Amino acid sequence: MAYVKELRFQTRGEIDLVDITGEVEEAVDESGIENGHVLVFVPGATGAIVTIEHESGLLEDFKRVLRELIPKGAGYLHDRIDDNAHSHLRATLLGASECFPVVNGRLVRGTWQQIFFVELDVRPRHRGVIVQIVGE
Repeated sequence: MAYVKELRFQTRGEIDLVDITGEVEEAVDESGIENGHVLVFVPGATGAIVTIEHESGLLEDFKRVLRELIPKGAGYLHDRIDDNAHSHLRATLLGASECFPVVNGRLVRGTWQQIFFVELDVRPRHRGVIVQIVGE
C-alpha cells in the first residue's frame, strides 16, 4: 500500500529553515500504514531535506556552517546564468530527500531529530515537498 501527500508552504529566501516534522507525522497517521517507510522529497535543485534538532542556537550554527562551506559569490561558473550557484551547491551537499521507518503506525525518529526543509535559493519561494509512505 502507498500513500502520498504534498506539503505546500512559502519560504522567506536564502537558508530559511522550515520545520515540517508535524506535517510528516500527520501524513503517516493519515496513511493508515502500520509498518513501512516514509520518503520526504523536495523536487527542485535549490531546496533540501535535513534532520537536525530544533534549537535556535544550533539552527543558527547550521546556517553559519553552510555560508562558510559554500560562500556566496566565490566565482562559481554557474553565477553567469542566475547568480545562485551557491544555492545549487549547498542543495547538492545536503540532499533532496530523507527516508524514515514507520513502525506500529508511527514515524520513527530520535527525540531531538526534527525534519526540516531548507530553502537555499536566493529569494522567497512557494515550495512543495512530497511525502510518500509505503508499507502495510
